[in-house]
Amino acid sequence: MEFTTGGRLEIRISSEDVGKRVSVRALNDRTRSPERFADAVGTLDSWADGVLRITRRDGRTVEVAEDALVAGKVVPAAPARRRGPAATLRELQEVAARGWPALETGRLGDWTLRAAGGFTARANSALPLGRSGLPLPEALDRVTAWYHERGLPARVQVTTGDPAEDERLDAELAARGWTGERYALMRTAALAPVADAVADVDRVLLGREPDEAWLDAYGRVENPDAARAVLAGGPSVWCASVPGAAIGRCVVDGRWAGFAALEVSPEHRRQGLATLVMAALARRALDEGASAAYLQVETGNAGALALYDRLGFTTHHAYHYRREPER
Repeated sequence: MEFTTGGRLEIRISSEDVGKRVSVRALNDRTRSPERFADAVGTLDSWADGVLRITRRDGRTVEVAEDALVAGKVVPAAPARRRGPAATLRELQEVAARGWPALETGRLGDWTLRAAGGFTARANSALPLGRSGLPLPEALDRVTAWYHERGLPARVQVTTGDPAEDERLDAELAARGWTGERYALMRTAALAPVADAVADVDRVLLGREPDEAWLDAYGRVENPDAARAVLAGGPSVWCASVPGAAIGRCVVDGRWAGFAALEVSPEHRRQGLATLVMAALARRALDEGASAAYLQVETGNAGALALYDRLGFTTHHAYHYRREPER
């Protein structure tokens, strides 16, 4: 957030800017916060009796004492792209697959077979996006053989309930004894409000690849080489971290920004760090031309679902995996 000209902080707003969208920086009360400055972005509702009242996009109103103000400027109004995104089921599934790419893929008609050394179900499952070109029992036999050739259990990603073809696939897999697992939601939102959720994101470090500290914070990495390849893969990848506290990942693909791998260490939870990391990644994605956000979250993750609700995410569709019986 830039407030300076020639290295000097400047106040470039006045009471005549009431009603406009502004960005301000003020001195903090150091008895309440260790941070020297506090930033706020929102609509300047009033400037009276030595107090500025600013309403953020999330509806919260903050008060800033005029004598604490050290910088301020008018910023452009929120663009039309802040409206929520529309997308077809296939578009989102294809974008999500590119954003979490397998190390090896195969084709069976419109189905994509994905393998990545066992790192995550998403990168090690068949993604049926249409017809396989074979009778369903034969197609599933082909899928099973393909995964066995790679020393992996066969797994299929199935959209829940819609369309009818997916219902038939799910029923066939269930009849074969394949276990349902990892029930999840694909959720979407307008991207810019995520970027506006936190005013000051300077604490967040961004890089193109996950380093060792990032991977340690992520955990769940039994195959480090495969993990690095998947996590660094995708059209335009950004890995974010608040050192020692939180991480996240975003991949930009055209209008879409896909969020994943959001982790906050237990001792740093409930401090707003997940929102901070997502805001920093969203700003970078906006800079690259994205306007819509998506993420995938398991249905039992109540904490994450509540966070994403607050950021404006809604459910586009549900999906789960079917895994062949243990051999």
